[in-house]
Formats: sequence, C-alpha cells, structure tokens
Amino acid sequence: MNAQSDGIAEAPPKVIPAATVVIFRHCPEGGPPQLLMVQRAKEMRFAGGAAVFPGGRVDEADRVLAAQLAPQADLEIAASRVAGMRETLEETGLAIAVQQTVSVADAVAARALLLETGELAPVLDRFGWTLDLDRLVPFAHWCPMRDGSFDTRFFLADLGTGAVDVTVDATENTRLFWASAAEALRLADEGDIKVIFPTRRNLDRLALFASFAEARAQAEAIPVRLITPRQVDRDGERWLTIPEDYGYPVTGQPMETVQRGF
Repeated sequence: MNAQSDGIAEAPPKVIPAATVVIFRHCPEGGPPQLLMVQRAKEMRFAGGAAVFPGGRVDEADRVLAAQLAPQADLEIAASRVAGMRETLEETGLAIAVQQTVSVADAVAARALLLETGELAPVLDRFGWTLDLDRLVPFAHWCPMRDGSFDTRFFLADLGTGAVDVTVDATENTRLFWASAAEALRLADEGDIKVIFPTRRNLDRLALFASFAEARAQAEAIPVRLITPRQVDRDGERWLTIPEDYGYPVTGQPMETVQRGF
C-alpha cells in the first residue's frame, strides 16, 4: 500500500531556488543579438563542463535585500532577481539593472567587494547604486522534481551595447563568450560546447527573436509557468519532453542525446 492510498500525500522534493539571467547585447557586426554564456568548470556538480547562462542559487541575503527593495512584490521572484544580478556580477563582472551609470573601474571594484562579502547589499551601499528589479524580465521557470534539483527562474536583461568587457571568475567557470542563440546551437551540434536540456530548449526559443524587444514581447505575452521535464516513450525510444504550449518551438529530444548533468 502506498502513501497516496493511505491518504497521506508524498512529501515534495527538496529543491534549491536559483536564478539565471539571459543577457542580450547588440552584435557588433550586426545581425541577431548575442547572448552571454559561461562555460562551467568540469568539477562542478551541476552541469559540469557545460555552457550555461550566468546564474546560481538564491541566498538568504538575497531575500533580505529583496524584501527591502520591493516589499510589495512576490518575495521569491524579487529574491531571484537579486540573486541573478549578484551572480552575474560575481561570474562575469557585469553590473546589470543598476539605475546609475557604472564605470569599468567601479564594476571591477564592486566585483571584488562582492567576492569578499558574498552579499550584494554592501556593494550597493558602497557605490550608491540603486537597482531596478523590473529590468530583469521573467522568461521561464524550470525545475526537475527530485531532491537536490535547482528550481530555476530565468530572466532576460538587455545591455543594448556591443562594447562590453567581461572576465570569467575562474572558480566555477572557465571561460565566457558571446554568441547568438543560433550560433550557440550550432556550436553544440558541432561538439564545440556542451549544453544541458534546459539550456538547449531555451536557446531554441531565443533563436526565434531578432531583438531583445521581440524576446521581451513574447515573454510578457506567455505566462511563466513551472516546467518540469518528463520522460515518455515515443516509438520505442525514451524521450525527455516539456509541455507544448509554453512558447518553445522544440519540446523534446531522445534521452540518449541529453547531456548528462541535468
């Protein structure tokens, strides 16, 4: 007899709240916008060696800061935005969603302070920065339903310029690169980079857009709902799939082709 038949619901999995930011910039040579990606160190437990968007787990300090900055907002979404900003500064050196103009020197110093303190609030205080949380546009929400999985909210952010200096943090990641969504998919197909299932599906979706404005319009038109990939049988083959009506042009791939680590 299982727990359901006893009238006792199974406990939900223990997942880890996280945030990821898809950062757009104009392509210096023209054409589709480029996206910032980081290649994770092979030793990392999650997506080791894979190319992903900047991001990481939501810390309690992110929730405290979010409650101060946006007391009327949904706390988990606001905290995820703060975490996305913090992780982006830590991993890439970019200070995103700051209302003030940020010089290269201040960004470098802010990153150093963040690495020292581990929190974004002291950085804002030191440099007198004000965050605009709404500059991070909710795009997607993914979570495999198993213990230890990352419950990840994806956001879009626009730099609007091609002249941006970024450097890898050299701890969790080994390199940074800019590529259009279509180019990143090509690199994955040719074996130059590895991408996990959520990254590939989001690249498929991002390749639909010729500008940040188009991506934002679709993100605002389609409600963000939790995506939990599931395995199904198709003609005797095991596939990993997502729902059909969440804005993604490709909704599955054979399990044997899914990158390990997701």
